[in-house]
Amino acid sequence: MKFRELSEYLEKLEKTSSRLEITRILAELLKKSNSSEVGRIVYLSLGILAPNYEGVVLNLAERMMITVLAQAYDEDAQKIRSLYKKAGDIGNVTEKLAKGSKLEVNVSEVYDSLLAIAKDNGEGSQERKVSAMAKLLEKLDPTSAKFVARIPVGRLRLGFSEKTVIDALSKESGIEASEIESAYNIRPDIGYIAKLVKEGNPKSAKPEIGVPVVPMLAQRLNSTTEMVKKMGEVSVEPKFDGLRIFIHYRKKDNFLRIFTRNMNAIPIDTFPELSSVGKFIKADEVILDSEAIGVDPKREMFLDFQKTIQRRRKHDVGRAASEIPLQFQVFDILLLNGRNLINEPYLRRREELKKVVVNGSLLRVDENTITEDPDIIKTMHQKYLKMGLEGVVVKKANGFYVSGRTGWNWVKMKEEEGRQGRLADTIDCVVMGYSVGKGKRSDFGIGQFLAGIKDGDMFKTVTKVGTGLTDEQFRQLNSRLEKISVREEPKEYQVHKDLTPDLWVLPKVIVELAADEITISPKHTAGFALRFPRLIRFRDDKDASSVTTLGEIKELFRLQKGK
Repeated sequence: MKFRELSEYLEKLEKTSSRLEITRILAELLKKSNSSEVGRIVYLSLGILAPNYEGVVLNLAERMMITVLAQAYDEDAQKIRSLYKKAGDIGNVTEKLAKGSKLEVNVSEVYDSLLAIAKDNGEGSQERKVSAMAKLLEKLDPTSAKFVARIPVGRLRLGFSEKTVIDALSKESGIEASEIESAYNIRPDIGYIAKLVKEGNPKSAKPEIGVPVVPMLAQRLNSTTEMVKKMGEVSVEPKFDGLRIFIHYRKKDNFLRIFTRNMNAIPIDTFPELSSVGKFIKADEVILDSEAIGVDPKREMFLDFQKTIQRRRKHDVGRAASEIPLQFQVFDILLLNGRNLINEPYLRRREELKKVVVNGSLLRVDENTITEDPDIIKTMHQKYLKMGLEGVVVKKANGFYVSGRTGWNWVKMKEEEGRQGRLADTIDCVVMGYSVGKGKRSDFGIGQFLAGIKDGDMFKTVTKVGTGLTDEQFRQLNSRLEKISVREEPKEYQVHKDLTPDLWVLPKVIVELAADEITISPKHTAGFALRFPRLIRFRDDKDASSVTTLGEIKELFRLQKGK
């Protein structure tokens, strides 16, 4: 496919906000692509070059792109800077400056050029990147150049995600969206999955060492009787307040890669303890699901999340490792010696896990209790709370590893049964915008922020938060938000006009909020609002794809009413 044709579709996508129309346009685009190029087309339509976990970025910010445009179109940099300041969008500036090249460049050529620029590192790489990007833009017509120029700065602004691509792939291929989504959860590389769908075989997706799996998450239920009714025989296990870590290990080449719950790879030296993990694994290759917990060696007790996550933030990792040693509570196994265990019953996976993991100070398989008795679940919940843990996680004994919060396979219970009239759990929200503070808060640059939850590809508001933050938290939040502020409301946001903030931000900062209760709201676009919200902590281990969903808010509202 010629890139000019792709850019015409991108133009149509930019001009519509209808989810159905976006899906239809994408399906039409995908139908015109073949299996060898469909992955590249999908990546470019999302403004990326590879799945996030691969960490492929162009590293050309707005300042560098101004230099690129000056070089590509032989214009004065100061003039371009002035145009950018007025337009606020590097793509629109590029479209105005582009000369209207008549060259017919195909999609693969553009993608391969961008990928080569992204992978160019080392001495002199910035100059080479600028030069290569300028040469690429020179070849493109104005509309094509507009979209290509937006990719390095992460502002393609088309307002859809992998979820809409999956729906479009389903519409184009006739394969059920649930089947495609299941394949994506196992291999969260939308370009790879698009190719499998084109070839008619998404079911061939399986876990692979070095590629993250979309994590399984727990539903919420406060009634132990309802748990047993929905799940039957269950495994009752302790819920730890740690950092979710996936361990990928292969013995033959001592390969080790670790991922967070939002599927970001972590440098191995962040957790130096794991450098010797092979000594504690009796297998050729495994993918393990675990919780990293900080341990207080003096008091012989687990530390809370805030203490544990300090390990990732400290520069002197060696010293931090001695101060806060980690234990990895291993609770699931997804791949064993090339064998996919995702569709094996949970208790069978546990049996394999116990054979593979050598219990000790580094790795430890959680203890568990098998039962169908609601009273035993309550007893275990109280036991773990008294130990300073977060209560229990209850897992369906014959359940499969199902990514996300789908079905009743895992359930967490943080509140005692019968405690009505208060929120049963915290909410993970994305910060959508903020208002400049008055009085003392003007020194912080922020007075309150607008927070939302996820509904499909859209983010909908549930609250404004302006109290309960320390001075340091206000300053920290302002520092984070200044870097991601944008002039226009992002296309994937739904916000009532009366709640418009002074400044919009990209959906990058995730906060964990507590509240007294959830109420029905005529103005918040989620249809619900948090009463007396307060910031618990920043969730740097999560991204916008893993915030609380509208479905979960509805369930929390139901639990709150004791229904």
